[in-house]
Parts: sequence; C-alpha cells; structure tokens
Amino acid sequence: MRAQFALAEDEVNLATFLLASHPRPVADAIERHRRGLDSDAKRYLDELEPVAEQRAREAAAAYLGAAPGEIALTGNTTMGLGFLYGGLRLRRGQEILTTAHDFYSTHESLRLRALRTGARVRRIRLYRNARATSVDEVVSAVRNGIRPPTRILAVTWVHSSTGVKLPIQQIAQVVRRVNAQREPAARVLLCVDGVHGFGVEATPPARLGCDFLVSGCHKWLFGPRGTGVIWARQAAWDAVTPIVPTFDPRAFGPWLRGETPSTIAELPRAAAMTSGGFHAFEHRWALREAFDFRRQIGRERAATRTHELASRLKQGLAEIDGVQVITPMKVALSAGIVCFDVRNTDAGQFVDRLYRSARVVASVTPYARRYIRLGPSILNSADDVDRAVRAVRALV
Repeated sequence: MRAQFALAEDEVNLATFLLASHPRPVADAIERHRRGLDSDAKRYLDELEPVAEQRAREAAAAYLGAAPGEIALTGNTTMGLGFLYGGLRLRRGQEILTTAHDFYSTHESLRLRALRTGARVRRIRLYRNARATSVDEVVSAVRNGIRPPTRILAVTWVHSSTGVKLPIQQIAQVVRRVNAQREPAARVLLCVDGVHGFGVEATPPARLGCDFLVSGCHKWLFGPRGTGVIWARQAAWDAVTPIVPTFDPRAFGPWLRGETPSTIAELPRAAAMTSGGFHAFEHRWALREAFDFRRQIGRERAATRTHELASRLKQGLAEIDGVQVITPMKVALSAGIVCFDVRNTDAGQFVDRLYRSARVVASVTPYARRYIRLGPSILNSADDVDRAVRAVRALV
C-alpha cells in the first residue's frame, strides 16, 4: 500500500488525512487528463465532459452502495456544506440544531443560512469529557436537544477537535422516533459532515440512517485534491434548492429552448446540485479511479486496518507519563484521528519538535482548545505507529 504513494521515504506521515497524497492510479489519471487538456482543451472537453462526471458518480455510487442519482459532486467539504445548508428550505420560526463541537464550516454555513431565512440556530454540547464520553451520553443529549421547531439536525460524524466519532445510527433512531409524530414538512432532517469518517468507516451512508452526508474526497479517501461529494436519500433531495447553476445538459438544453430548467422532471436533484462552470477537470474526472482503487481494497478492510493502527497508537500514548489521550479508546466512539495533550507543552511547538527530532508528521487541531493530532491510515504500518510513540516518549 505504501508503495502506491509518493510520500517522502524518510518521514512517518500521520497527517495525510489533512490533505491527501494521491495513490498511483489517481495520480496517473490526473496526469492523463492534464495532458489531454493541455494538448487541446476544447476537443478533450468535447470528448469527455458529457461522460466523465457520470463515470465519477457511478464509481462513487459503487463504492458507497448508493445510486448515482443520489450523489452530487463538489470541490470540498466546506463547499458541500455551503451548498447543502445554503439551499435547505426553511420557514421563519423553524430551528437548526447543531453542536458546540462542529467545525467553523458548519457553524458559519448555518449562521449565513439563518440570516437569509430567519431560522434560528441553536448549539448543544454532546459530551463534557471527550475521552470519557459514552454512546448514551451523546444520544441523550441529542434526544433532549430536539424541540418542536427543530427542522435540521447538523452534526459531524468524527470530530476533528477531539477524535470523537458520533454514533450516527443511534442518533438516526432518535430522529426517526421524533419524525413519526410529525407532518412531512416539519420532520427533522439529519445532516452529517462525514469527512473524517468517509474513507475510514465501513458503514455506507444509507445504512447510517442520515438524510444527507457531505464529505471531501481528498482526506481519508485519498482522492484527488479539490473534490468532494454530497450524498442524500432520494426523498431528502426535495428539501434542498440548488444555489449555483448546473451545466447538466438536462437543464442547459431547456434553457437554450427558452424553457424553465426547474420544470424538467427528469433532472435529478443531485445533478442540479452539481455546480456548473469550469473546474479542475483533471482532478474531478480522476474521482473514478479514486473510488475504484478504494473499492478494490474494500471498505471493511480499510476500516479494520485503520482502527487497528489507531488503537495501537492510543494504547502506546496512554502509557507515557505526561501524555493525556483525548480521543476515546473505544472503537465505537473513535475512528482514525487520535488527539492528545502533553503536559505543560504548547501543541504547535510539540508538533514542530516531533518533526525535527524524528521526522514524524503531525498536526494541531484548528480550534480554540488545541491538541496534538495524529491519524494513522491504510498507508501506514505498525512500525510507523511505534516510531511515533517512541518519538513522543523521547520528547516528554
């Protein structure tokens, strides 16, 4: 697996989840499309544009166990969240419920949507102590947080601030029980920022029980940089209005004929949510190879490997005096991200020292409370993890 990536040979990179290195099949596809575009962009676009996005969607659907018509293509997670939350149909007086643990992209997308609609945004805490939290604590917080005006529940599958993985399936059960007592227009829609579970966890979005899942493809999936997806249940797409015009010919063609594109029933909402304009086509079209590559490996194998390495890392760090592991030890509440704190040490300075002393690449959580963050993935080995643990122990 490691040989598929052009990473520096003398480093242990445990931060590839931040922005991925391309595996060889993806890099080769990007280069092939780049050469075609550089040689004759007009003719290459004429040849591939009608089919390349559909092939990428079909490959994504095969990997996710979904239908191609349920998947919209975006440029990254933030863009996907902006498209989703910016287009959700809300009435004045309805409420968007989110959490204090979500990232800036969710909070800001929701704030901007509330400004345009008059809907209220409310935040709740799902746990007080990340490393000691439980499924019951998280699910109870959600259950108690939903109120009659709540229309949207916006959560993140794996928190980049702590490494906590939410029990989305159990949360979805709570939402289903609430919705059983509501009219369709008032039912709670469960929207998930899935970026740090996407490419790690084996459960496909349809089995999670959420209505929407948004993710970039250039983190744990190791897809082309500058790519992402929005998945939604077919029925849930009706709750979203596209905010950027699509170039799908089923919309563009009617416009040319003087018709209204929104009246064309055959245009799936996911296609309408895939924005038009010119993109980094060589990257977007290489999504096909990215999903095919991961499908050959298998979701289950990738999940097992990632969890094995993350557990090994957490156990090793927990044995070091002066180190406090923030991420829960249980697999049910964690994925690949491992956050920890070193007593009386600035997180950023420690990350720099870790690289200078042992060439171990780490990152810092981009939040007010900063932790050191490592993320072993399928391109790492047990030796990589052990080397990182030894390097931390030597610096504490």
